Amino acid sequence: MKFLGVIPARYASTRLEGKPLISIEGRPMIEWVYKRAAASSLDKVVVATDDLRIFDAVISFGGEAVMTSPDHPNGTSRIAEVAIEYQDYEVIINVQGDEPLIEGAMIDALIEPFRENHDLVMATLKHKIDTYEEVENPNNVKVITDNKDYAIYFSRSPIPYPRTLDMKNYYKHVGIYGYKRDFVIKYSKMRQTSLEISESLEQLRVLENGYRIKVLETPFKVIGVDTAKDLELVKSIIRENKISI
Repeated sequence: MKFLGVIPARYASTRLEGKPLISIEGRPMIEWVYKRAAASSLDKVVVATDDLRIFDAVISFGGEAVMTSPDHPNGTSRIAEVAIEYQDYEVIINVQGDEPLIEGAMIDALIEPFRENHDLVMATLKHKIDTYEEVENPNNVKVITDNKDYAIYFSRSPIPYPRTLDMKNYYKHVGIYGYKRDFVIKYSKMRQTSLEISESLEQLRVLENGYRIKVLETPFKVIGVDTAKDLELVKSIIRENKISI
């Protein structure tokens, strides 16, 4: 079984224009993501972009990039376009392009269930939430699972409802996904569903169509760079911990 890592990267961003090319310790953010993802067990990593500036930046540091349509409504659709072209890979791992501190071990944890269960079509990650303030934040997507670690529901609201507050029940969804290649192509063609639209969460489309999502727990907490404040936090962590690529 071969695994392909795909990093969707757009230049446009409502809060941080040109985000993939923003410099972190002298290197563009997309290089941090690419090289840290490549340190995993993935057989290949490619950046999927619709912007020549990003494409050229990836090629310049020795990475691999593919140009995709500028008309994709979301990252899943962009990944499906890449999946159609890379027919030799059975599983696609979707790595977020704005998480420069992604750990290779997180990707490896996502790869393992596909090796163990060939019927699995989709998997993702979660980590423990420490404070109820984080639970209440709608920007933190929460997930609840059954006793076999398959997702029951994802929500921006606190789930489960805290009739008796017990922090061990709260998990934050980590937005990295693994898909069987054929499934992500099928998934990208599914119509939007009512819960997906209500919560603005694409993964609910999978559950609403009757498919199962395996959810693995990870000890790692990644920081997505959505704002200038996030960027400064990432830079400080890199400096304080002397992290390099």
